[in-house]
Amino acid sequence: MRIAALCGTLILALVPLGASAESRIYEGSEAAALRCANTLALTAVALSGAGLVGEGEKQVMLGITVRILDRHVTGTWAQKRAAMEVMRDRRSVPDTLEDYRRNAVRCLAQFPIN
Repeated sequence: MRIAALCGTLILALVPLGASAESRIYEGSEAAALRCANTLALTAVALSGAGLVGEGEKQVMLGITVRILDRHVTGTWAQKRAAMEVMRDRRSVPDTLEDYRRNAVRCLAQFPIN
C-alpha cells in the first residue's frame, strides 16, 4: 500500500507575514511526503533525546527530512514548516514512532533524496 493512501488530505490555513490569510491544501503524494518527513524528524529527535542515537545520526535523519520536503513538497519553506507543525500536532508520539517502524523504508523508496 502506498503511503499516500494512508495520509488522506492535509488541509492547512496559513497566515503569511504581512499578507492576508490563504489556504494551502496538501493531498496525495505531497501529504504522504509531509507525513514521511514528520515521521523521520520526530523519530530522530525522540531517539536522540532517549540517547539511542548520537547527534550525527540525528542530523542525518533531519537532513533527509529537509531533502524530502525540498524535492517532494511544493510551497514556500514557511508553508512546509507550518504543514509539518500541523502534522506533528495531529499525531501522537507513539503513533508517529509506529509509523517510522512500519513505513520508514517505504518512505525512502517513495520519496528518494538523491
